[in-house]
Amino acid sequence: MKAPEILAMAVRAEMDAADIYNHLRGRVKNEVLIQKLQFLANEEVRHKAILERLFRDKFPGQTLAVPTKPVRPAKGVSLDDATPVADLFKLAMGKEKEAEEFYKGAKAVVEDPVGRKILDYLSRVERSHYYILKSEIDLLDRFPEYFDADEFHVGQDLFHIGA
Repeated sequence: MKAPEILAMAVRAEMDAADIYNHLRGRVKNEVLIQKLQFLANEEVRHKAILERLFRDKFPGQTLAVPTKPVRPAKGVSLDDATPVADLFKLAMGKEKEAEEFYKGAKAVVEDPVGRKILDYLSRVERSHYYILKSEIDLLDRFPEYFDADEFHVGQDLFHIGA
């Protein structure tokens, strides 16, 4: 696979990831969680812009042929209101892991040192997204109502601070 194809697939993957986060944002009530999902969606939009800029810089005059459908469709999970929120988080976590591996592999193929640095950066950022999602899944496992509460205060009635 050549660098332009790799970049086009990466742009599509970033678009798909942003879609997952935006869908999830519409499914949760917890304001802190909504902010985290907005951050993740914004990150994916920023990554898309980085990849598009890299393409323009390295392949001036060429058109970026972004696939119209997901490169790796989600198996057994759809972005609809029937899919449990926990499953959507697991889907997003799996997509972040795939993206990390994809960027690592792409880094080995791209000859340009700047391109390799960008792909290495993206790989590492996707890994950090994976762990953000892992933390949220751990919370959902422990506190299933976490995502569906406008305000969520763990243990608010379990202790008293003061005199």
